[in-house]
Amino acid sequence: MSKTVALLMGGWSPEREVSLSSGRECAKALIDHGYRVRPIDVGPDLPALLRALEPRPDVIFNALHGVGGEDGTIQAVLEMLHIPYTHSGVLASALAMHKPTAKLLFRAAGLPIVEGAVTTPEDLVHDDPMPAPFVVKPTNQGSSVGVRIVRIGDNSWREDVSCWDFGDEIMVERFVPGRELTVAVMGDRALGVCEIVPRGTFYDYTAKYAEGGSDHLIPAPVPRLIYDAALEIGWRAHTILGCRGVSRADLRYDDTRDGDGRLYLLEVNTQPGMTPTSLVPDIARNAGIGFDELVVWIVEHAACGG
Repeated sequence: MSKTVALLMGGWSPEREVSLSSGRECAKALIDHGYRVRPIDVGPDLPALLRALEPRPDVIFNALHGVGGEDGTIQAVLEMLHIPYTHSGVLASALAMHKPTAKLLFRAAGLPIVEGAVTTPEDLVHDDPMPAPFVVKPTNQGSSVGVRIVRIGDNSWREDVSCWDFGDEIMVERFVPGRELTVAVMGDRALGVCEIVPRGTFYDYTAKYAEGGSDHLIPAPVPRLIYDAALEIGWRAHTILGCRGVSRADLRYDDTRDGDGRLYLLEVNTQPGMTPTSLVPDIARNAGIGFDELVVWIVEHAACGG
């Protein structure tokens, strides 16, 4: 008898549209492989979600992105219901989503991270937190939501940041020039490294999800030692956080003329996008794993705990 899969999608974060797109693609793949799929557009109304989960499914596919769906909140609810669900558990999800906390763990484990600090919107009004260029980002968002690169001579960034509604914390990091790399991890192995070449100025929300917004070079055309080191960093980051299922680690590779030739780990995404332009499905395809096969694997490795 085929499994019933409740597919959680939508949510209320700025990444809602990405989640809906991921959900539609995953639902189609599962239906094509004989699963009984029940899509649920999740909102902040918990009683409504609990009603939608009756009768109880065999598995929950969590296609939510961002706050509420990726930060341990929904995972805690599903743990209480004791229904197996996809991707990482409560602790790993919460740790990865709060970038400053994840960076503390990565630093303690000896992984290469970018120098930075946590500040408040009020403090940013008075003075530059470090010499430009630097990156300003929310501490708990994904999909490059709210990320701003502040370059030398940029005098408009404070006005942009003042419009954010992402809480009391803001993360500031030194801007690392060079190339954008990402590593997909599936279970206990790193699948491959992709270089992302945005068509615009950097890999922002549009470059990630608009068709033609970026080029994905797989395998990444970097020296073999760098490629292998990126795989190792991605796998170790996944393991250090206690991730489950599929994750994606984002890195920078400073190969500029005046650069240091080093890799830097930026963050880990515990619920990577599964849209037609998403990175993990592209890397998996290059490793010989089709989209449908990847989605089925994710469902079959759903669990409680972790």
